[in-house]
Amino acid sequence: MNRLTFDKENAICGAFFVLCGLIFGYQSLQVDLGSWLRIGPGGMPLVLSGLLILMGVVIFVGAINVGGEPIGKIAWRGMFFILLAPIIFGLTVRGLGFVGAVFVTSLFASFASYRMKWWVAPILAAALAVFSLIVFSYGLGLPFERVGPWLRF
Repeated sequence: MNRLTFDKENAICGAFFVLCGLIFGYQSLQVDLGSWLRIGPGGMPLVLSGLLILMGVVIFVGAINVGGEPIGKIAWRGMFFILLAPIIFGLTVRGLGFVGAVFVTSLFASFASYRMKWWVAPILAAALAVFSLIVFSYGLGLPFERVGPWLRF
């Protein structure tokens, strides 16, 4: 039988985050916010306070628990592939460049799921690399090396 419980510590933590986010958001409104293209000194604190409020709401809602069966075994495979993905990106981004590093990292991380087919992973990795190239290089104009020295002939 499922029964509704309330985790008091998480509820207090969530309410504290919401309160801090509201205070910092109010204070950031006292400073120039700027525009989306040229953000002012109050713009970033306002965005971060909004994220803090959102995180507090998620934690507060998570404090309401429905009792039942335990979750089950720990997904070690998923934790291994997902936690090592940023390390792989950091180790390969200088040699492969941005596009190659995103491809290798997403290829590695896609095998965190047992349901991932071996032939779908490279397609997914290539699509993510092209999407990242379009958004970060061409769209935002970030100055990074697209193709690294390991891939140049």
